[in-house]
Amino acid sequence: LTAPPSSTPSTPESTTTSTSPKTPSSTTSPPSTTTTVTGSPTPTSTTSSTSSPTPTYTTTLPTPGNSVACAVICSLPVVVLKLHEQLKLCLSEGSGMGNQCILIPLALLLHSYYVHGASLSLSTSPVSTTTSGTTPTKTFTTTSGTTISSFITINATTTSTTFKTLPPGPNATSTAVTTTGSESWWLCNCTKAICIEDNIVQVIPVICNPPPKPTCTNGLSPVPVIDEDGCCWHWECDCYCTGWGDPHYMTFDGLYYSYQGNCTYVLVEEINKKVDNFGVYIDNYHCDTRDVVSCPRTLIVRHETQEVRLRTAEPNTLKVEVTVNNQLVALPYKKFGVSIYESGINRVVEIPELKMNVTYNGLSFSIRMPYSLFGNNTQGQCGTCNNNTADDCMLPNGNIAENCETMADHWQVVDPSKPQCSPGLVPTGSPSTTPTQPCKESSICELLLGSVFKPCHAFVQPEKYYAACVFDSCVLPNLDLECSSLQIYAATCADQGACIDWRKHTNGVCSHECPPGKEYRACGPIKEMTCKSRGQNDTSTKQVEGCFCPNGTMLYDSGVDVCVKTCGCVGVDMVPREFGEEFTVDCQDCICLEGEHGIVCKPHECDQKKVTCDGEGFYEVTEVNPEDSCCPLFTCKCNTSFCTAKAPKCSLGFEVHSYIPSGQCCPVYQCVPKGVCVHENAEFLPNSSVFVDKCQNCFCTNDVNISTQLNIISCERVPCNTYCQPGYELKPVKGECCGKCVQTKCIINTADNSELILSPGDFKNDPRNNCTIYSCVDIHNQLIASTSEITCPAFNEESCKPGTISFLPNGCCKTCAPLDSRTPCSVRHRKDFIVYNGCRSVDRVDLTECEGTCGTFSLYSAEANSMDHSCSCCRETRTTEKHVVLKCPAGHSVSHKYIYVESCSCQDTECSRPESSELQKNEENDKASTLNRIKRAISLTSK
Repeated sequence: LTAPPSSTPSTPESTTTSTSPKTPSSTTSPPSTTTTVTGSPTPTSTTSSTSSPTPTYTTTLPTPGNSVACAVICSLPVVVLKLHEQLKLCLSEGSGMGNQCILIPLALLLHSYYVHGASLSLSTSPVSTTTSGTTPTKTFTTTSGTTISSFITINATTTSTTFKTLPPGPNATSTAVTTTGSESWWLCNCTKAICIEDNIVQVIPVICNPPPKPTCTNGLSPVPVIDEDGCCWHWECDCYCTGWGDPHYMTFDGLYYSYQGNCTYVLVEEINKKVDNFGVYIDNYHCDTRDVVSCPRTLIVRHETQEVRLRTAEPNTLKVEVTVNNQLVALPYKKFGVSIYESGINRVVEIPELKMNVTYNGLSFSIRMPYSLFGNNTQGQCGTCNNNTADDCMLPNGNIAENCETMADHWQVVDPSKPQCSPGLVPTGSPSTTPTQPCKESSICELLLGSVFKPCHAFVQPEKYYAACVFDSCVLPNLDLECSSLQIYAATCADQGACIDWRKHTNGVCSHECPPGKEYRACGPIKEMTCKSRGQNDTSTKQVEGCFCPNGTMLYDSGVDVCVKTCGCVGVDMVPREFGEEFTVDCQDCICLEGEHGIVCKPHECDQKKVTCDGEGFYEVTEVNPEDSCCPLFTCKCNTSFCTAKAPKCSLGFEVHSYIPSGQCCPVYQCVPKGVCVHENAEFLPNSSVFVDKCQNCFCTNDVNISTQLNIISCERVPCNTYCQPGYELKPVKGECCGKCVQTKCIINTADNSELILSPGDFKNDPRNNCTIYSCVDIHNQLIASTSEITCPAFNEESCKPGTISFLPNGCCKTCAPLDSRTPCSVRHRKDFIVYNGCRSVDRVDLTECEGTCGTFSLYSAEANSMDHSCSCCRETRTTEKHVVLKCPAGHSVSHKYIYVESCSCQDTECSRPESSELQKNEENDKASTLNRIKRAISLTSK
């Protein structure tokens, strides 16, 4: 006899996991009347050798070594059994041991099996009777009176007893076990056995009444859960926590709050640790430019030795990658009690042992856990699961925070990738995320309250999701995060049986694009049918949104994301094949076979044709065959780098010309004219200008020099201007082909508007006014024309000797001999600028000179019969050397020495008649002295 099978009571819905506060079970008091159990085998009447007949119930045991079905007892046709009655168990004829039977007292069978959980089996091995501890040894007899080699073992949870089979005797029922009044134990199919009195057992079936339906604070419908006895059921509220957006949270008990931390936090852990290394955690990051709003990035699930990470591959998308212990895995994944698979747009982590699952899609997450395992034993940002929102904001120390935003800060965990986060260090406060200006509510959010989601309003209230949607549209208007509020609300509605096709009402804002070969459905199956699962009955009525195979196709396998029309084969190329189809992949000739073999392949065969490559520059090459990519083509290719002949270096005006003779690889080179002109290591195209020198205009012609084979350069002389204006002369310019008109004389406009031209150093009186002097001076190759007006000193004719009045050589001022004696030779002082090599003194300098008359005469000497001459000059007798600083035009200063006359006297000198050259020189000196006198006169005038 094996343990009684659990009978599943009838419930309103198919039960899966349970996670809610427990309601009273639906049980009733035992009825006062007995109930008849129908079925076979039927009782048989046997005659015993004793004085009083013993009722016997006959059934047939299975083959030795197997268990007796529980139906043996439950199918007995009576409900009140007397303990002195016996059950006749017989071996079947096919056992090989003959048709042998034994009698077992019902009292012992019922008590040992239903009280101690024993099992009854037959064995054909030799009898070996052993006892351990205080285990009693009991014997029974067979009806045939002969000893058989098999034995019956009752294995209880507390004892281990071996029963021998003995011949029948008068005391066959003396070993019956007596029971006390009101003792009870469970039979099969929710049937209870109660010992009443006088060794009479009453069998009572359990009757269940539907319990009252409770209200869940999280707004979800309660779920029916089977009682521990397996007979009746009760209602429970699921532990269901969700998060979405930037981010918003709904605790297990339905308390809504928003939190903007950017660290890693505990979503749920056990208060009293019952599961080894269990917890769910969330990694948030700032998803706005101001770093004040957070979004979920990674969901972390830990269970025993595994850590599963569901990470958003791209921000604000539904692309999620899955890693287990930091290793990227493909879905579906199932190992060490953890199952990970895709369900629509979601990635689901399921732990069947704990009857829980975690769902994440990159924008939102949900955690579902059974109340029977986690009720009143959760902590973290998801709160305490007990259908009471008052303690959802519990801190790690057990205290209750004023709000869940404050509570969420305290659930930080150590994350090496976020050194700025420190568990235990509570932030001083997050920046306000309230918009500074009122924002216009998004039309997307209005869908939650409108007719689109109206079918769900009776199951899940939309107000909290609407508030989250408005918050996201105001704080992050450019990220379309309001779609996440609609998505999580629709997912919650679908979980409650109300599937909404909402994305088509968002004008493309919340659209979801599917890969090629898939189509979007708002209400698709949680697990899409595959070729392997199409024969299985899917009892789940819940739906999810996602990308599914089009109608008329199905998914080949959960690990092979290919939609097929017929379930043939899918190989490494991910292309569906029909049974019997032959194809080539990875250079293997394959065929899709029906049955266990699947795809069978063999190497692809090719006709190899070798070629011989002769000739310089040729080499053998393998190319892809466009007709058969698996069979390469062997051809001869030319590579000129293998050729020994090199291209020559051609002179200017020539270029290398090469050609390859037919049937050869290596080129033949020669230098050919380029049809250009060459001048000074440069090439010029025809009709282009060629610079030879400045005095010629040259260009490249199309004519070719036969000897040089270069184009000829043609040149023309540059025309020059030979006329210059008065005062200018044509002077050659170095480096220029034409002369340049250079001013060589001063051009002066006189008072009568006539033009006077003077050479440098010349001066000339105005023909009409001797007091006006025109002069031309060359200073540093710069001609300067000047007009000077002579101012004569005061002249008193009465002070002159009569007859001595005359004009000075300038013809402007008068002069005479004074009435008194002659002017002696003496030193004369004057103030003037010193100019030397273009440099000039800053101030006027005190200058001295010798001036005065000395005795000079010529007399006739009768004695010598010639003229005697006596000449003396007023000359310096003592001088000193003085220094003065001159300022030059370039800005620098130089020191200059000049002679200063201290004293003068008349000194005799030789009187001689000058030669013609000397006369010319004297004339020039007279002119110079005259110019100097003019300058002194100008200087005196300026004084």
